[in-house]
Amino acid sequence: MTSPPEEMMAMAIAEAEKARWHAPPNPWVGAVLVSERGVVVGEGHTQAPGDAHAEVVALRRAGERARGATMYVTLEPCCHVGRTGPCVDAIMAAGVSRVVVALVDPDPRVTGRGVARLRAEGVEVVVGVGDHEVREQLAPYLWHRTTGRPFVVAKVASTLDGVVAMADGTSQWITSSDARRDAHVLRAQSQAILVGAGTIRTDDPALTARIDDIVLEPLRVVLGSAPASARVRPCLELSGELGGVLDTLGGLDVTQLLVEGGPRTTSSFLAAGLVNRVVWYVAPAVAGTRETLTATTELTTHTMDALRRGRFVDVRRVGDDVRLEVEI
Repeated sequence: MTSPPEEMMAMAIAEAEKARWHAPPNPWVGAVLVSERGVVVGEGHTQAPGDAHAEVVALRRAGERARGATMYVTLEPCCHVGRTGPCVDAIMAAGVSRVVVALVDPDPRVTGRGVARLRAEGVEVVVGVGDHEVREQLAPYLWHRTTGRPFVVAKVASTLDGVVAMADGTSQWITSSDARRDAHVLRAQSQAILVGAGTIRTDDPALTARIDDIVLEPLRVVLGSAPASARVRPCLELSGELGGVLDTLGGLDVTQLLVEGGPRTTSSFLAAGLVNRVVWYVAPAVAGTRETLTATTELTTHTMDALRRGRFVDVRRVGDDVRLEVEI
């Protein structure tokens, strides 16, 4: 009995998602081992940096059943010594006969060398199964390894007409508790959260990820300076050209940066063409734009040709609101 490769890779992709919060700056990878009879004998996902990679976790769970099996893995196994040993060595030592890989790893220490090493040792390797899905799942990692900069996600929560604060300055809460919880998941998926100094002065946010009983503290970044009494401390205060800010954060292994600033900060990143994704929570409410504050009030587009167009990656309902995810 054999299992469809796409079905097995889908299991590996689901396994990889379990590592999304804790794996960075390593890629969040999933692996599934399937015996010659089509039985799943081991599954695993990347552990925290310094601990086992997905392939090794799956091999440990399979034990002797890994011999002669096929491994489905979302990213090319590593072939270098980092915090852990090479995964290709563990795969060969376990006697795995075939490896199905979704994507080749763009990390310059790998970039096809893992696949080549396995093939040189007589292991059959297939590349490309589930590549579209994994490319989407690993978009922040792939961007960081390719450019050296973090993948930038701008988050906005507004009314239908784009208002983020009322005429009296109040902004809490435009969207529902369900949307706010979803936004905290977005924070948990990010290694750093960036706001402008104006947001610190106006809202004094904690910028932590709070999900049920879990509290995570990504790196908090302030453009400008934060008062000594700000809840966001400790934080990293940066200034200067935004590209330089991203270079600095990329060098600190920030794979995904969540921009949660006010209209000025959001507009600045959009105007500079430095946003990869926009996640926009829209409440079923209308405020009117007179004297209120809109999400991109600092952004100007002079001509239709200059309109910043993207594509919808995801559209779904979250509580009473709608969550729009757009690739810019």
